[in-house]
Amino acid sequence: MAIIETEATLHEAHRDNHTHRDVNGGWLRPAVFGAMDGLVSNLALMTGVAGGAAGQHTVVLSGLAGLAAGAFSMAAGEYTSVASQRELVEAELDVERRQLRKHPKDEEAELAALYASRGVEPRLAREVARQLSKDPEQALEIHAREELGIDPGDLPSPTVAAVSSFGSFALGALIPVLPYLLGASSIWPAVMLALLGLFLCGAVVARVTARTWWYSGLRQLFLGGAAAGVTYALGTLFGTAVG
Repeated sequence: MAIIETEATLHEAHRDNHTHRDVNGGWLRPAVFGAMDGLVSNLALMTGVAGGAAGQHTVVLSGLAGLAAGAFSMAAGEYTSVASQRELVEAELDVERRQLRKHPKDEEAELAALYASRGVEPRLAREVARQLSKDPEQALEIHAREELGIDPGDLPSPTVAAVSSFGSFALGALIPVLPYLLGASSIWPAVMLALLGLFLCGAVVARVTARTWWYSGLRQLFLGGAAAGVTYALGTLFGTAVG
């Protein structure tokens, strides 16, 4: 009984220490990229306009225009990118589906050879390939994973990618505009809030990466601050030259 309990405890401990985070990035990439891009690009746009000695109304209008234009651009670009990728994958799946229908034995032999190349005993590899090839859809899924590195049942959605990019960019771009909408009359509250937002975004991202929260937060704060500083300097330079 003690041995059984010990094994059960070890199995439970193994499960606790053998869980993995989502590393595919299907949701993380567009959300993080959109929010960071919205924060940095709109902050840089507004500081550049403010550096050119533009009035409060012009800065706010620039921020709102940057929010709308950037969000729609991100959504359109993400939709087109993911849709094109999905169409390419579906075309390759059709090729594989035709091959399985026309040359089932050749495809079965190909799968057996693949397993054998990975160390499975040849006779066993042929038997495994034979059993897995009985169901055409299962065979297609296995060939797609082994040859193309994709899961036919888990293709990304262009609509989901577009909506997530639009929402995350708009949310990030709204942060530097928010102080003005709440009554601020200068660019500095917007800069401070945006830098705080960048730090918090970086800290949140650290929860699904190997970096510490403060390192990831400071990295995003530095990059966003540098972009804002450069565009403010350029705005000041060009504003003086034009003036």
